[in-house]
Amino acid sequence: MSAIPELTLNDGTTLPAVGFGTYPLRGSAGVEAVVSALEVGYRLIDSAFNYENEGAVGEALRRSGLPRADLRIASKLPGRRQRYQEALNTVEESLWRAGLDYYDLYLIHWPNPKQGLYVEAWRALLEAKSRGWIRSVGVSNFLPEHLDALISETGVAPSVNQIELHPAFPQAEQRAADKARGIVTESWSPLGRGGSLGDPTLLRIAEAHGKSPGQIVLRWQAQLGALPLPKAGSRARQAENLAIFDFALSEAEMAAITALGRPDGRLKGQDPAVYEEF
Repeated sequence: MSAIPELTLNDGTTLPAVGFGTYPLRGSAGVEAVVSALEVGYRLIDSAFNYENEGAVGEALRRSGLPRADLRIASKLPGRRQRYQEALNTVEESLWRAGLDYYDLYLIHWPNPKQGLYVEAWRALLEAKSRGWIRSVGVSNFLPEHLDALISETGVAPSVNQIELHPAFPQAEQRAADKARGIVTESWSPLGRGGSLGDPTLLRIAEAHGKSPGQIVLRWQAQLGALPLPKAGSRARQAENLAIFDFALSEAEMAAITALGRPDGRLKGQDPAVYEEF
């Protein structure tokens, strides 16, 4: 398997170019899946307070025996904890749940614009960073106007914006907005929960490269400049999802995959302009 490239964030820290998603892995089965992912070669593990698996992720890290400095562990602040002190308390609770001294990356999970608290939450994450609890701060599901509010109010751009991104919903405008602001785009549900993997276009491209449709989609993500976070329970699929750096898609193949997008491509219709997560 080819080495996994690294992406440098706007604060100078680095992330592997592919990570491991952990929703909805929990309990002993979740621990085993994350241990397996670490053994296969993942070094970026994505979790969230609302996934209720920060403890399982922390246990997996300890069982793996890997040096903490070699790992990048992420979690996310839930919508119901966006007030300043609540947000600080939640970051601290996240650390205790996982048994960690710090998170490499901590995100605001959703902007929840009706509540109007995401700038307050952002200030709390910046304070948590100043206390050494977080190495990098970021957001998830933020639209350009939400990003600009953070930047204008605090002068600090997020390092990462984790968004829904898969062939049915390629998010060209949001990716361009992130890039223009120096923000790395991460992809949740990068395989679209398998919804596009049987598409004839993907099957044709997969056959041409001797790869699986899933590998083609993840390679497409990487060449877009996004950082995909696939989840897989089986060791074989975990390894398959990492093996995407030993081939390249042509411009025509990239365009053909992007053309699979559609306006209603969101998996659950969760539009950050109106969606509220608690």
